[in-house]
Amino acid sequence: MSENESIILTRDVNVVIIPDGHHDTLKKGETVSIHQALGNNYTVITEYGNMVRISSNDADALRKEAHSLKTLVTETDPETVEKNCWEVMRTVYDPEIPVNIVELGLVYRCKVTAVSEASNDVHVEMTLTAPGCGMGPVIQSDVEKCIRALPGIENVNVEVVLDPPWSQEMMTEVAKIQLGLI
Repeated sequence: MSENESIILTRDVNVVIIPDGHHDTLKKGETVSIHQALGNNYTVITEYGNMVRISSNDADALRKEAHSLKTLVTETDPETVEKNCWEVMRTVYDPEIPVNIVELGLVYRCKVTAVSEASNDVHVEMTLTAPGCGMGPVIQSDVEKCIRALPGIENVNVEVVLDPPWSQEMMTEVAKIQLGLI
């Protein structure tokens, strides 16, 4: 969902500066304009023209409610866990692009290995739209957090790989349509 709504912050809020990935704080009373509200975060433009990301956990500072994720299947067998992993990764967005990282073609692999009857290890290989992307560690952390919150997860390893390098050809047709490329 993309928006162009100006909002006065109701309290101080921690943000991640886009595109460099550094952390900062916006102060109560500052005006921001919502650029996109997708996945679990808000991308906003500050009154000074900077683009920053606000976590859904801080949605109240924007007078919004935290985004809720859809309910997933609670079984913990590796096949179900893998399906759940792909579903929650579809809630992770590059804050500059209104398409989730799965449709963008950034996730190369998701391997689930049973550790016990009710516990699994997950290894994800993903890439970035550009090597050295400042938001890379932030997106990587988002993937780890959303998978770690699933039932039946013991360990999560999200590895950023740059080979093969990402290209627009890796996007799904849905992503290309959303971005007006076809």
